[in-house]
Amino acid sequence: MLSKFVRAGLVGLAIAAAQAPAQAAEVTLRLHQFLPPQATIPRMAIKPWAEKIEKESEGRIEIRQFHAMQLGGTPGTLYDQAKDGVVDIIWTVLGYTPGRFPKAEVFDLPFMVTTAEATSQAFHAFYEKHLTDEFKDVKVLAVHTHGPGLLHSKQPIEKLEDMRGVKIRGGSRVINDMLDKLGSTPVGMPVTGVSEALSKGVIDATTIPWEVTIAFKVPELVENHTGFAGGHGLYTATFVFAMNQASYDKLPDDLKKVIDDNSGIELAAAFGRAMDAGDEVGIEFARKLGNNIITLDDAETKRWQDAAQPVIDDWTKAADAAGIEGTVLYRDAVELVRKYGAQ
Repeated sequence: MLSKFVRAGLVGLAIAAAQAPAQAAEVTLRLHQFLPPQATIPRMAIKPWAEKIEKESEGRIEIRQFHAMQLGGTPGTLYDQAKDGVVDIIWTVLGYTPGRFPKAEVFDLPFMVTTAEATSQAFHAFYEKHLTDEFKDVKVLAVHTHGPGLLHSKQPIEKLEDMRGVKIRGGSRVINDMLDKLGSTPVGMPVTGVSEALSKGVIDATTIPWEVTIAFKVPELVENHTGFAGGHGLYTATFVFAMNQASYDKLPDDLKKVIDDNSGIELAAAFGRAMDAGDEVGIEFARKLGNNIITLDDAETKRWQDAAQPVIDDWTKAADAAGIEGTVLYRDAVELVRKYGAQ
């Protein structure tokens, strides 16, 4: 039998081991993004991803998350923060830097989006086929979209004519062009400015997906929400989740594999699924408030599609003229959305 002194020593060692700090990570990666931590993507996509990276690296990688532009800058500067190594990983909206990703804009075109999951898979496949040159300055972890875009307004929008003169926030150059052709007055701004702009009357309505409405109190600031018949939403926005290339390159091969195993089209799909789940939460929240949820019928939706068609025509012509084969890009985007939507 062990003596009481030996037993006491073993107990002491066990207590000391339990109280010892966890082994420090070999690599700490700073992740910066523009939404509050309770928003859909930070909570339902980025946080689980970071936890999975830390677990699969056996604690050798630590992901430090910085929300709501805590490290400075604006949402439009996040891509450069990753490119220049100011931070290691970012998540942002491509449309916040107009003209920088001209080929990616094809997914902003009207009535492209189906579900966020299917359209995100389509967009990532499109990236792998057409967009690697536009993102050559970073290590792309995934690109994705949000779900069917719709209008959230102070006054009901029940027909195309109700758009006339309405000041509506748009999130990208293409979306603003669409809003203009639909008869409204577009006001460009990041989503982070929506709450204040609605409160102060700078805008009368906004284009954001359901999933982010709660984070910015939109259902409490407006009473009307207008969606569309059929399988396609009015618009979507495109996002990139990217890593500084040098931060990736200096990882040992086994940790590069952890990052690679958690990147690509499956990650894009996961971000899309989070968006789709967030949309359901947003819709239910607005219903509980008693808000007016409008779904335009097939005939009225067709009027909007016809009114928005010049946005598609103008974009493809301009892209063709710029030598980036806009007609081909649009055709491929439509086919990929159809392919992944059918799965």
